[in-house]
Order: sequence, then C-alpha cells, then structure tokens
Amino acid sequence: MPQTNSIYVAGEWRHGAATVENRNPSDLSDLIGEYGQASAADLDDALAAARAAQPIWARAGVQKRHDVLMAIGTELMARAEEIGRLLSREEGKPLAEGKGEVYRAGQFFTYYAAEALRLHGDLAESVRPGIEIDVRREPVGVVAIVSPWNFPVATPAWKIAPALAYGNAVVWKPANLTPASAVALTEIIARQDIPKGLFNLVPGPGAAVGQRLVESPVVDAISFTGSVPVGRQIAASAISHMPKLQMEMGSKNPFLVMDDADLDLAVAHAAGAAFGGTGQKCTAASRLIVHTKVHDAFVDKLTKAAKAFVVGHALEDGTQIGPVVSAGQLAQNLDYISVGQAEGAELLCGGERLERKTEGYYMAPAVFAGTRNEMRINREEMFAPITCVMKAGSYDEALAIANDSEFGLTAGIMTRSLARASHFRANMRAGTVMVNLPTAGTDYHVPFGGRGASSYGPREQGRYAAEFYTTVKTAYVAAGAPE
Repeated sequence: MPQTNSIYVAGEWRHGAATVENRNPSDLSDLIGEYGQASAADLDDALAAARAAQPIWARAGVQKRHDVLMAIGTELMARAEEIGRLLSREEGKPLAEGKGEVYRAGQFFTYYAAEALRLHGDLAESVRPGIEIDVRREPVGVVAIVSPWNFPVATPAWKIAPALAYGNAVVWKPANLTPASAVALTEIIARQDIPKGLFNLVPGPGAAVGQRLVESPVVDAISFTGSVPVGRQIAASAISHMPKLQMEMGSKNPFLVMDDADLDLAVAHAAGAAFGGTGQKCTAASRLIVHTKVHDAFVDKLTKAAKAFVVGHALEDGTQIGPVVSAGQLAQNLDYISVGQAEGAELLCGGERLERKTEGYYMAPAVFAGTRNEMRINREEMFAPITCVMKAGSYDEALAIANDSEFGLTAGIMTRSLARASHFRANMRAGTVMVNLPTAGTDYHVPFGGRGASSYGPREQGRYAAEFYTTVKTAYVAAGAPE
C-alpha cells in the first residue's frame, strides 16, 4: 500500500521518511494505510511557516476568521457519517460514537466562528486626568497542539478552533494511533482560504517530534491532552522559554451512589460512564463509591449490566463496546486485572480478552468489588473498561474517599437529597461535578478542565478558552492638550 500524504507543512502535503502502519483494532487484517512521520526538518519548516503566517492571519479580521471556521464546522457536520466511520474504523469506538464525535467537532468550529465576532475589549477611566485606557485581547502567537488518540477529531477541534478564531497559527502533533482522522480534519482545514503555514500537521513520535516541538522557542503556547508523566515532561522541557501552558492530563473519577438514589438510574449512569468508549475516556467513572445500605443491590445490578453489554466490531450494528485501541493498551488493561486481584479485590465479571469473528483487541468489561481507595486500581488511571466499587457508611465518608486522590477532573453523585447535592457541588474537589448524571458527557460551550494532577493552566472550551489563546494588552493614551 502506498504511503498516504500525512504531513502538512507550509500549505503543502509531504511524505515522511518513515511510516507507521494503521490497522483496524476491530479487525487486524484491515490495513487502513501507511502514514508518514515528520522529520526534524519538517517540524522546523512548519514552525517557521507558522511564525510567518500568524501576523497575516491576525490582520485578516474577525469576519474572515468567522467565515473560515464556519466553513470547516459546516463540512465536518455534513460529513459526520463518512469521517465518523473512518474514525471508528481506526480507533475502535462504536460507529454511533464516531459519527457523534465528528459532528461535535463541527460544532466546536461553528461555535468559535461566532466567538471570533464576540471578542470585545474594555474601556477604563484612568485615575489620572486626561488619560484614556483601553484593554484588549490579542493573539498569543504560534500554538503547539499535542492531542491524544481517544478523541482524535473532537479534542484537536476544541483546541484548533479557538486558536484560529483568536488569530493564532497552529502546529499540530496528533497521536500516532489515529493518523487517518488527523489527515481527514487537516484536509478540510487545508482547503480554506488561509495563509500558507497558518496550520501545520506534523505527526511523529513524541520522543522526537513532540519533544522538539515543545522545546522550540518559536512556540508561544502549548495545549496538551494526555498522560500525567508526559504532561510533566512537557512542562519541564518548555519552561526554559516560558510559553503559556494548558494541559489536560489524568483522572480517577469518583461516582457516589447514596442510599436514597434511584438504583436503576444509578446503575445505568455508572455503567455507561465506566464502559462507554471502552473506558478510554478521561471522564470515565472508575471509582464507584456506594453507600453500605444499597451496596449489594447496586453491585448485583451493575454486574448484570456489565455482562449484558455487546462487545464487538466497531462498525457492526448492535455493538455497544468496541475493541481496545491497541495491543499495548490491551496488555496494560489485562495487567491491571492481575494487579487488582493481587491486591485482594474481587473480580465479579469480565477482565478477559474476547474472541470475535474478526481478530481484534476485544475485552470484556470488568467490575471489581471489595476494593479500597489505597489500591493501585483506585489510584492510577487505567484508561480501560474496568471499574472499582468501594463501600461507604455515610455521605461524609463517601465524599472523603472521593476527594482522596491526586486527580480532580469530573465527579458525580446519585441522590434525591437537595442538601447532599448542594454540599457535593460545593465540596467535591473536581473541575466538573455531576448531580444525577454520568461523569462522562460535557457541553462544548462551557469550560472544561480539572484540578490537581488532572489539569494545569487555563480552562478549555467555551468563552474561557480566550484566557489561553489570547494575551491581554492595556493601552494608555494621553488626550490632546486643551485648546
């Protein structure tokens, strides 16, 4: 199979000196393509082109930015089924989720198309007579974007869209596991009337391309989504030239089920949040903290729900859980099953590799019970279709367990008590809290992010994105001398 043009630099597509093989995790015999890897020279060219193009784009005006972003978003939504099928084929999420992700990516672009027209400044009165003050936001400059494989279109979209909306240039390093989705999104952006070099796609290994990118003094801001160790390494590497940093990293999201909860609804939300997307979501519910009074009934219902999920080929009708993304990820998941059992947790169901009609990385969703919060399976992000149940004798104990984590991305509670719900919203140390809802599932027009080891820097999404993708300038102007 010939190599796909998968490097986009200075307005031109390039082949790579090296390639990566892209296979369907639902069917390992399905070779999607050979995708090129950017070299150090490709990256340097991209950075130089971005630096040259950014001021041109900044001067193009807000109407131009609006029109370009609206065109990108409209095409993504119109082609959601086509690109969503490609996404599901290479990443492994069920087709409905793949199509939904692409459509949501389009919504990010149309949302920020409108935001480009809403970037207003402020006027202030000076404490000194005869001086006028205005405060405005300007583009931050060249933005490096490093995105993960689990949402290969949506996550880069919610970074690229505000970057372009606010007048910046972009150099994007996507995950190597999902190169086809990156190429599909880039093809749409590349067709727009934008300066050559404004947007660049530079796939490649993190140790080479990624490291060189974040260390470059040309980069003014870095937006990263991925693991905590990589995020910390990026921060340490970048500090010498002090770019703005925005990092979304790990999670270990708690989901509290109180004794007054609707158990059927609680099970539905917990199972969906724990196992949806094969558990490969930063918002997955991986710690289920259940009141002692309803623990046994909840666990029984949850186990039945986990066993009932249809695990299969991502593109087949009826599939609810697709394969794990890669052989490496599957091996890590199975290791965590062994770790949990060695720590004394009770594996109630799942946790084994499954065989289907096609060879793929299939895994049965797993439920651990009898777990303690100090166990590794409750401390480390597994990124797997594995969830762990813990008992709590009271709401206060459940909240204390929930907050006993280095992470703080999302958290949920199931309760009929308004007092408990209000207290949880105020005292749960997480960036996003859910009341009688799953931990997974957020809107695109409001801020998203966490605290602790989950996030660093300004929030993503919504109007709050301007805090990262712009810089504030305060201008003092002396009025003319009186006549």
